[in-house]
Order: sequence, then structure tokens, then C-alpha cells
Amino acid sequence: MLTRLSRPRALVLCALPVLALFGVAAFASLPFTLAQPGSTANVLGNDHGTPVISIKGVPTRTTEGELRMTTIVATGPTADVGIGDVIDSWFRTDRAVLPRDSVYPTGGSEKEIEKHNLDDMVKSQDSAVDAALNYLGKKPGSVDVTLHLADVGGPSAGLFFALGIVDKLDGDGSGGDLTGGRTVAGTGTIQADGEVGAVGGVSLKTQAAHRDGATVFLVPKAECREAGAELPKGLRLIPVTTLKNAVSSLRALEQGHKVPSC
Repeated sequence: MLTRLSRPRALVLCALPVLALFGVAAFASLPFTLAQPGSTANVLGNDHGTPVISIKGVPTRTTEGELRMTTIVATGPTADVGIGDVIDSWFRTDRAVLPRDSVYPTGGSEKEIEKHNLDDMVKSQDSAVDAALNYLGKKPGSVDVTLHLADVGGPSAGLFFALGIVDKLDGDGSGGDLTGGRTVAGTGTIQADGEVGAVGGVSLKTQAAHRDGATVFLVPKAECREAGAELPKGLRLIPVTTLKNAVSSLRALEQGHKVPSC
């Protein structure tokens, strides 16, 4: 036999499962990762007393300005992230809530993920060297390039490693610095043929760049919209698709010519 409930009672009964769900979520760990702006590093400088880029076999330039690769800091793959953390981060411009699988797609333990990220960094460095030397028309056999950057994993510094090599060997191609004396920051993976690929967390990386004095930020073109979402005032976005494109844009900026924008 069916009994018709009054509307107030029906609403209360319907709300019980929702309240129960929130009650469980308040104490449960959610499948998210919380991220925030991380450190930046000048690839034209030193890291713990060691040059980030060391080149032997050919003359190198003394550079001015900075080329800063950028990072984000994220909670670990086994960190407990509760609903309170998610809500707090959701409404902050200096935090991001990301699906855990998007940050740690390989799964595994923290040590396994760390090894995977370091392997990606090594591959990225190799690609950066190949891309830079290919761009400059130099043969790897006559140029010995060593890249050193501790405590950073993943492939997103590839573009800036390549730009640093180009600046140390050729500058802007006319005797000047590729940076024009500026602090230039950015992000992007790179392939040996010079193609620049998308990365994650660019809106947080722009904040890290601005914090550390950058006035220009190179971003993979496909991520222009995300980079502009929380863009700090005074930071200029320049979209790039290849190493050649990035070098051309920095040259145009130095010479006062038209520069692509997002």
C-alpha cells in the first residue's frame, strides 16, 4: 500500500541521502591533487653551484638576462585530499584542483613516479640538446652539452633548455642576447625536430614567473587560453609552436617588431 508523503517530509527524506554523501565525503580521501605555483630556475645560471648548461667543444657567449623554466608543486599520489581542501583550493587563484590521474597517469608508488618523472626529464634534456643543435646547424659530435638541474622532474623544461643552449652559442644571431636582457619565463616540452608541446598547470606557472621577476612568458600556443585565465598584471604572453618560432619571437621583441600574442 502506497502512502502519500507531505511535501516538507518528502524534502527531508530526499535530502537524507545527499547529507549522508556529504558526511562520508567530509572524512573520505578524494581522487584529486592540489597544485600551486612552484619554483623557477634560470637555465642560464647555476644550480647548487653547478652551471645548468655546460658546453664544451665550441666557444660560448657570456649571457645577460634570464631564461626561467617554471614548475608547479602538487600533493603526492598518496596524499589524503578531503572535501574541505578541495573547496578551499577551488576558490583560490593560487591553487588548482586537478584529477589525480592527470598528474600521475602512470600510477605506482611515489618512488616509481619519481623515477618516471626523472626519466622524462632526461629524455627531455636529450631532445632539447638535439633540437638546439639542429636549429643551429651544428653536429652533436663536435659539441658536448651537459644539462644539470636537480630536484626537478618531467619534460616541461625542454623548450627552455633548448633556448638556453641557443643563447649560449648564438644569442640573437646578431651579437646580442636572446633575452634582450629581460627575465623571460615559460614552459613547454620539445621534440628533437623543435616542435613545442603542451604541458599542465600553466596558469600556476605564470604566477611563479611573475613572482620571480619575469615580464615575458612563453607558452605553448594550445594553452594560451588557460595561461590567460589568471594572468598576473605586467606579464606578457607569447604563444610558441616550435623552437624556431620561439627564437624569432624573442628576436622580434628585442628589435621592437610585431610579436605574436595570445
